[in-house]
Amino acid sequence: MSLTVVNGLPAHVLIVHFVVVLVPLSALAVVVGAIWPSAARRMGVVLPVLALVTLASVPLATEAGEWLEEHVDSDALVRRHAELGDGLLPWAAGLFVLATVIWWTTRRPAEAEAAPMERPRSASSRSALVVRVAAAVLSVGVAAGAVVDVYRIGDSGAKAAWHDGFSKTATGERGDNG
Repeated sequence: MSLTVVNGLPAHVLIVHFVVVLVPLSALAVVVGAIWPSAARRMGVVLPVLALVTLASVPLATEAGEWLEEHVDSDALVRRHAELGDGLLPWAAGLFVLATVIWWTTRRPAEAEAAPMERPRSASSRSALVVRVAAAVLSVGVAAGAVVDVYRIGDSGAKAAWHDGFSKTATGERGDNG
């Protein structure tokens, strides 16, 4: 087994499924954690670890895709898919950075957050609120960008793979005699 072929199939068509699942899952977890700190505390270190696995899966899919690109007929659709695929890594890196920031800033127990409500807000609690609001806004933006990019990449890959690979009408012939 190599990074190029798995069980006779190009590895890209298998690895890409991890990316298609992990990017939206990480995006959702990051947004939920940024908006709902108690959820981030419950997720704990799983949040940045999930985003790290997501980040690692992107270059694996890209590398396997570059190998596949060299082994198929090149056309405009394949080139467009490859170009779009090269743009996902920054989005995945953004999800990882945000997941790490959210995890780091929500590690405190809930009681420590509730106590400042009884006295005037200190400079540190105001800065923590600013960081949380900024993380939430950035999380929504990066998550949306990552998910849209995965959709665009997947759509272009499907078009590249299937644009001449099927008939819109049934041929009536089946290999299973049924």
